[in-house]
Amino acid sequence: MRIAASHKGVALWSMVLHASPVVQLMMLILLAASVASWTMIFRKWFIMKNAYREADRFEDRFWKGANVNQMYAELSRDEDQLSGMASVFVAGFREYMRFEKQRGMQPMNILDGVQRAMRVALSREVEFLETNLSFLATVGSTSPYIGLFGTVWGIMAAFQSFGQMQQATLAHVAPGISEALVATAMGLFAAIPAVIAYNRYADDADRIVSRYEIFLEEFASVLQRQVFVAKAGT
Repeated sequence: MRIAASHKGVALWSMVLHASPVVQLMMLILLAASVASWTMIFRKWFIMKNAYREADRFEDRFWKGANVNQMYAELSRDEDQLSGMASVFVAGFREYMRFEKQRGMQPMNILDGVQRAMRVALSREVEFLETNLSFLATVGSTSPYIGLFGTVWGIMAAFQSFGQMQQATLAHVAPGISEALVATAMGLFAAIPAVIAYNRYADDADRIVSRYEIFLEEFASVLQRQVFVAKAGT
């Protein structure tokens, strides 16, 4: 079985080497797209895994009655390394503290400013989570057509050489067609993982962003109660 597999590998490599220059160019493009998409697939897997883990960790600490001022002091020291809910929290609480020091600020104005700051931080997190998803979608949607173009071109070349032979048989044209069909196979090999990964990570991004938005609204409600209690005591 190993000998047969090795023979098939050699035959496949031989077909690639003997393909026309245009077909080889399409294969090279598809190979580059496949390598790049697999690199991004693994990178996005780590990003999404870390995003879930950090969200769980932050929510567990925040909703178990942690001191908000202490959390802000700890997180703001490493603000450049923050991401996810921690980034949204720091942006909102910083704005809250800034407005709280200003006299004459109305509660609703404070809350509007805090929510704007958190929305800006949320937008940055969404952009980070969705980075490279468009590339995966592009690879998934275009790779089959690139492979098909290489196949059509290769088959055209095979039939042109077939027509120039006086005694042509299927054995003469079959190798050219086989070489051309490799481009279609490579197109599918590049497209299928990219499409699966795009759908998976797009869904993950939506779920994580939904958690961020829920936390944003809940934290805004907490600050709202705190603002009105503070204003009522003055």
